[in-house]
Amino acid sequence: MKRLVSYSSSDDEFDNEFLPQLPPKKKKLPSLSPSLLVPAPKDDPALHQGRIRSTPHVDGQWASHIYVPIRVESHSAIQKLLIDALETAQKLEPALHPFETGQSFDLHVSLSKPIFLRAHQRQDLKQAVRTLAQKCRSFKLSLTTFSILTNDEKTRTFLALDVGSGHHQLKSLSDDLSPFLSNLRQNEYYADPQFHVSIAWALLATSNAQQPSAIFQAVPQLADTLTVTLNEQFTPASCGAFDVEYLCVKIGKDVSSWRMDL
Repeated sequence: MKRLVSYSSSDDEFDNEFLPQLPPKKKKLPSLSPSLLVPAPKDDPALHQGRIRSTPHVDGQWASHIYVPIRVESHSAIQKLLIDALETAQKLEPALHPFETGQSFDLHVSLSKPIFLRAHQRQDLKQAVRTLAQKCRSFKLSLTTFSILTNDEKTRTFLALDVGSGHHQLKSLSDDLSPFLSNLRQNEYYADPQFHVSIAWALLATSNAQQPSAIFQAVPQLADTLTVTLNEQFTPASCGAFDVEYLCVKIGKDVSSWRMDL
């Protein structure tokens, strides 16, 4: 009797070798605790006194700003002038919001428009500002007259004090920053800047705004009579000059400063 032996055919081997493989089942990950979830920022004017974000929030993008700080000493002539001038201004225009409350003033003069950086660019900006501070000398700055300014988006208007002496040095700093900002594809500062210190702001009732006047008080514009009255009653130039000794950059909420070469 012949013994029968079972063999697998070559066809069976071929079929087994090239048989499509089913993907492995994916395990379902556990859901994150609500406490670990970071909510996306809300561009809600109601949360910011009716102010509207001029540039939409982008994850991984950092809003930045370069400026020189102006120190206001307690019980100084400029402190008293600012307190009295803001009180007068708000009586003439109740829609004004002072940047500072009480008797403390954290003033600055901008050297750049808002800058929007990616994470890897933050250190480069700090290094550029640090290098500039190291090659510049400190100088004095004076404030002259009250003026009215409007932002590029026409959503807010500002009560400001214009810079008198020190304008040339500020322009030099701004010009030195321009090539670096251009390399980052950021907007350079104004070609003919009006250097100033902003002390109060108001919403503008314009078609571009998201109708903030429905909830918050807004104005078509600040009346010229406001600055006329303030300049008649107050003389900022009489308060003397300020020492400009530091160059600062704010990235998000982080502020870095470098002392200029004395």
